[in-house]
Amino acid sequence: MARKTQELGRFTDVALLVLISLAEGQKHGYRMINDIEEFSGTALEPGTLYGALMRLEDRGWIEPVESAERRKPYRITDGGRAALSEQLATLRRIEQAGARRTGIAWGPA
Repeated sequence: MARKTQELGRFTDVALLVLISLAEGQKHGYRMINDIEEFSGTALEPGTLYGALMRLEDRGWIEPVESAERRKPYRITDGGRAALSEQLATLRRIEQAGARRTGIAWGPA
């Protein structure tokens, strides 16, 4: 997904992107990196992702899943779903305020 306004920089919170990715189901790091890039256009470096995973796990918002594979999958917890829901509601309010103030609107309110 190409950005039209590269000069504005990245408007992302890695933790939010990880929670959105895991809301769909458990994933390991490489799969999360690909998923996040696909749905957001944000290419994460492994170090950035793994730092966010550690912080999210410390908060109890994600947890590792037992796996026989070398890769370590994670899943979102109930606390992570609650945090994601709260953050998305905040982003929705921000988007609606921006749309009202600029006259730009897309999608359902």
